[in-house]
Amino acid sequence: MVFRALAVCGVFLLSAGLVQAQVPDACASPKEAVHEKGFVQIGGIPQWVTINGDHCDNPVVLLVHGGPGNPMSLFADRMYGAFETDYTMVQWDQRGAGMTYGKNRPSDDTPLTFEQITKDGIELTEYLTRRLGKRKVIVMGGSWSSIIAVRMIKARPDLFTAYLGWSQIVNYRDNSTATYNLLLDKAREAGDLDSAARLEALGAPPWTDPRNFGIMRRIDRKYENQATDPAPKDWWQPAPEYATPQAEADYTAGEDYSYLQFVGLKGDGMYSRVDLPALGTQFDVPIFLLQGEADYLTLPKISRAYFDTLQAPQKAFILLPRTGHDPNQVMLDAQRDVLNERIRPLAE
Repeated sequence: MVFRALAVCGVFLLSAGLVQAQVPDACASPKEAVHEKGFVQIGGIPQWVTINGDHCDNPVVLLVHGGPGNPMSLFADRMYGAFETDYTMVQWDQRGAGMTYGKNRPSDDTPLTFEQITKDGIELTEYLTRRLGKRKVIVMGGSWSSIIAVRMIKARPDLFTAYLGWSQIVNYRDNSTATYNLLLDKAREAGDLDSAARLEALGAPPWTDPRNFGIMRRIDRKYENQATDPAPKDWWQPAPEYATPQAEADYTAGEDYSYLQFVGLKGDGMYSRVDLPALGTQFDVPIFLLQGEADYLTLPKISRAYFDTLQAPQKAFILLPRTGHDPNQVMLDAQRDVLNERIRPLAE
């Protein structure tokens, strides 16, 4: 089926109030291609979902985007188009982000919570299993979405073949303090008086000023850029339907809204409550973590220490050279390798 199928189906679900168990199968035959995009009723609101793959019998990969507020749907063709030969790739604009934000504009005081977005992700996964005729899907996520993905596999391991993560966030205090100390050391060693002064003025986290995280992140990006290979520039050219003035305005507004929810007006946002070890270290889903050696925002030593405590049916931790917090070609190549070599056999 093509765009019209999902768009019409989504409208019908919204207007008729049907349960998602009645969603028709998207695939008439195993070798049929699937290309759908539209709003699906998730968590009580229409949320933007795209589904693309060359063959319906391929494993399904749900890519949970980061940020929060930074959907990958607008860049997916350039970044993940090559994956569609072997996988059905699903992109999802979370509540408060991208096309979903534009369709359901929240007030500034409408809260975002881990619990709600995790429930949304699980409900979407249930929808995908019915829509695509699968028992389980593969979930991928990095940075912000590494928090959501871990919560999803912890809550509903029966829905997931495996978790493939990168730039794994672990704990607010551990991650933030380690990043702050590393950047301050690098600035002082480099004689970077401006960055050192900015960091010293912030003081070590936790912070109560919502601007502080952004200041540190800009310094982090500067130093990561010196130690990593950049992503291809054409990755960040949005597909035409996402390049309209309205879509761009919705993306920016959703990013601003989600960021404030993340850090909080007084440093009391969602990030301040991140503590994945508190969820428990026993998992019933295989876990594969990719980590950039030059990731200064989620440092390898923090991710590795967390990974070493995890008990899972299978697990692997892979360090990537010339790679930082944000994805580059090294990261995408590693994602595809792990999918092909480690996870696809589990799906089959």
